[in-house]
Amino acid sequence: MDREEDKKKGKETETQMKESKPCSHCETKKCGSMAVPPAYSDLGKSAKDIFSKGYAFGTVKLDLKTKSQSGVEFSTGGSSNTDTGKASGNLETKYKVKELGLTFNQKWNTDNTLTTEVTMEDQLAKGLKLGLDTSFVPNTGKKSAKLKTGYKRDYMNVGCDIDFDLAGPTVHAAAVLGYEGWLAGYQMAFDTAKSKLAQNNFALGYKAGDFQLHTNVNDGTEFGGSIYQKVNDQLETAVNLAWTAGSNNTRFGIAAKYQLDKDASVSAKVNNASLVGVGYTQALRPGVKLTLSALIDAKNFNAGGHKVGMGFELEV
Repeated sequence: MDREEDKKKGKETETQMKESKPCSHCETKKCGSMAVPPAYSDLGKSAKDIFSKGYAFGTVKLDLKTKSQSGVEFSTGGSSNTDTGKASGNLETKYKVKELGLTFNQKWNTDNTLTTEVTMEDQLAKGLKLGLDTSFVPNTGKKSAKLKTGYKRDYMNVGCDIDFDLAGPTVHAAAVLGYEGWLAGYQMAFDTAKSKLAQNNFALGYKAGDFQLHTNVNDGTEFGGSIYQKVNDQLETAVNLAWTAGSNNTRFGIAAKYQLDKDASVSAKVNNASLVGVGYTQALRPGVKLTLSALIDAKNFNAGGHKVGMGFELEV
């Protein structure tokens, strides 16, 4: 009896191991767990962020974000140019109706431009986003409207916007396909008034866990590329290249961001024009962030003209 029970237990164990063992397809491709590729405008975003975030050259900025008990989000910001002294500001409100998948967004700035955007997502179909964006300038009476559509799912992310104009609408369309880390994208704009392409861009890239490569060609004349690498949990680096057909001038830049601890980080970048940018970001307390930055012209160091900046962010 004991031998028969042991045999039965052995067979059950073997069966469980066979059932739990992943198939060869799952081992290599994880059974279709392909993430949705980014939108065309977000291709190479990781490298762009290393070059842009953490800097505020020549300005003093203050940003405040808060949320009411009813769920309305308020964002307000102000900045002053240290060279000209010109000040500007903006106010934004956002309200979401989660049950209906609706988002209402209103913006105002000191140029006296009012914009309103209404979007609906994942209601008519999963992954489908519809939006209407309008703007109005009271001083001039200028009005504009844009109808936005987007659809995303595994392996693809497409979008089409129609910019309404009295002379004739302009159609903007973009598509990104992704497969096993490879990304291919196309972006175009068609001016119906002139019946010609106003924009014709291609992009190709590769995205891995800690490495991203992106190349693009804009209108057949502008060529660019970027590389992003996360060296470790503290250090991120990026390189970008750009050149124009018919010109021997190649633009080149290197940037890095180092996380000193959970509350502080330093950033640095330099380009082939010998412009050196440095930045320091410190979270003073939860919801309070301070950013200090400076842009140094290393080629004309003694001539002056260097720029400094400061940013202050509050979130309550």
